[in-house]
Amino acid sequence: MEEVVDGIVHWAVVHPSTGMPAHSHYLTDTGTLLDPMVPPEGLGWFDRLGAPQRVLLTNRHHLRDAERFAEIYECPILCHPEGLYEFADGPRVEPMAPGDEPAPGLVVHEVGVICPDEVAVYAEVGPGALAVADGVRRHSDGSLGFFSDGLLGDDPEAVKAGLRAAYRQLAEALGFDVLLFAHGDPIPSGGREALAAFGAD
Repeated sequence: MEEVVDGIVHWAVVHPSTGMPAHSHYLTDTGTLLDPMVPPEGLGWFDRLGAPQRVLLTNRHHLRDAERFAEIYECPILCHPEGLYEFADGPRVEPMAPGDEPAPGLVVHEVGVICPDEVAVYAEVGPGALAVADGVRRHSDGSLGFFSDGLLGDDPEAVKAGLRAAYRQLAEALGFDVLLFAHGDPIPSGGREALAAFGAD
């Protein structure tokens, strides 16, 4: 686990279903988990910083280990309303609509395009941070990109164009420096510029 900036902790764990690293974050000031896997240090690590208060899913596919956190810490799991059907048979997941503030200084923003429940989460932490889901990933060389066309639906080019426009709008509208990924290492500084450039390509 590593501190991205003061108040944001990042870690990556190989997801058993995909065999790929899944990236998670903890916003310590508000006790907010983003798309969490259980870290190598175990759940007890969080007891040192204060128990998690909520889990936010940047889309319905990122349940990951959220159930374990919810059970141990008795905290809610939240997801965009369009993704709640995924959890009809459990676990209990509560709605988190664009414009909502799940905690002080956190705001949910619409992304959509790749799926109706895709969101970005803005956090007033340090210089400001934005967490994104599956619409953009960070490669090991540091570049930003999309997932393969086969994962982007029937019209990949239209999806890519829509995602670029959504991220361009977020970069123009929000003041942040840190960019957090569900798939890829975070950008601790220069994240807004990186996302704006990605949206402009």
